[in-house]
Amino acid sequence: MEQTWRWFGPEDPVSLDHIRQAGATGIVTALHHKAPGEEWTRAEIAERKRIIEDTPKGRSPLRWAMVESVPVHDDIKVRAPGCERYIETYCRTLRNLAACGIDRVCYNFMPLIDWTRTDLAYRLPSGATALRFDADQFAAFDLFLLQREGAADEYSPEQIDRAEQVLAGMTEQQRQRLISNIIAGLPGRATEAHSLDGFRSALQRYAQVSSERLQENLIHFLEQVVPVAAEAGIKLAIHPDDPPRPLLGLPRVVSCADDLRRLFRAIPHPSNGLTLCVGTFGVRPDNDLVEMAHEFGERIHFAHLRGIKREADGLSFFEGDHLASDADMVAIVAALLQEEDHRLASGRDDHSIPIRPDHGHQLLDDLDKQVNPGYSAIGRLKGLAEIRGVIAALNYQAGRSLK
Repeated sequence: MEQTWRWFGPEDPVSLDHIRQAGATGIVTALHHKAPGEEWTRAEIAERKRIIEDTPKGRSPLRWAMVESVPVHDDIKVRAPGCERYIETYCRTLRNLAACGIDRVCYNFMPLIDWTRTDLAYRLPSGATALRFDADQFAAFDLFLLQREGAADEYSPEQIDRAEQVLAGMTEQQRQRLISNIIAGLPGRATEAHSLDGFRSALQRYAQVSSERLQENLIHFLEQVVPVAAEAGIKLAIHPDDPPRPLLGLPRVVSCADDLRRLFRAIPHPSNGLTLCVGTFGVRPDNDLVEMAHEFGERIHFAHLRGIKREADGLSFFEGDHLASDADMVAIVAALLQEEDHRLASGRDDHSIPIRPDHGHQLLDDLDKQVNPGYSAIGRLKGLAEIRGVIAALNYQAGRSLK
C-alpha cells in the first residue's frame, strides 16, 4: 500500500516537510484555485508536480500519487443544456494529467455540497476535537434557518420538535456558525461558499432531479469520460455520498453496495472505479465494509481509511479514532492487502492501492492553531501511524516482506 497524505497546496498550513516527517510518500492534491468546469492546463499541472517532486537536497522524495479531486460541474449533474462543453473540458483535463504522469483521479457526484457536518470542533472526552454531524442541529438548519420549501414533509413530528428545541437553545452566534459549517464551503475550494439566499436558489436546480435521474446523468457523464480515461491510462475513483443518505431534498447515487453494482454494471471498464471511504460508507450500518472491500476489490483505486462512531439516534455521528470506530479497520485493511496480492499474482503493474488517513482529530499543539477542518497534522499523523502498524502486523502474519 502506498501511504499518502492530502495536501491543499502551498497555502496549506501542513507543509511538505511535515508530510515527510509523517512518513507518507504520496501526495493527494488538486489545483484548488481552479473552479469546477475550468480546464487544468498541462503547464499548471506540471508546476504543481514540480513543487511536490523536486526534492530538496537531503529530503525524502515525494510523488503526486492521486488527484483529489477534479470537480464535476453542477451543469453535468443536472444535465443542463450545454453541459457537454463541461464534459469535454473534463476530458481535456484528464488528458493533460496523463501527459504529466498522473494516473489516478478521485471525484464525486454529490449535488451542490460535498461532505456535510454541523460541528467542526466537537469536543471529545480526551479534550481533542472532531467533526460531527448532529441530526437535530441539521434539521434545525433545514427547517428554520434555511426554511427550505417542503422540508417539514421529510421529518417526523418528533424530529421537528427536537429541532425547535435545539434552535431555541442557540445563541445568534451559534446559529451563524451552524449555517457557516454547512454552506460556507470546504478546504481548498472543494465546494463554494453560499449565502442562504444563494443556497436556496442553487437547491432549486435539483428540484426535479430524482436519484434515478441523477444516476442516469452520472452514467451519461461516465460513458463519455471513461473511454478517454482508459485511453490515457487513468483510473477514476468515485467517492461516495457523505453522509450516504438524502439531505435537503437532494438525490444520492453512491451510498451503498447496490448503488455500486448498478454503476459498475452500466460502465464495466476497470477505469471506472471506487474510492473506498470507510468513514462515509460506515455511516450506514447496513453497509458491510469488509464485504464491500472484497466484492469491489478490483475496482478500488484509492482508500480513505477513517471511521465514524454512530450515535444512539441512528442518524448522528462523529469522527472516531482510526482504530476505534464502528468499522472493523483491521479486517478492511486485510481485505485490501489480499486484493493487492491478487493483483500482484496477476502481473498487474498497478497492484499497490494508495491509502490515506482522513479527517483526523485536532489535538495537542494543533488545538491552538488555525487548520483546515479535519485536516490538521497531528491527528492524521496519529491515524497514519495506527494504520501503518496494522499493515505491518498483517504483513508479518502473512509472511509478506515488511520493506
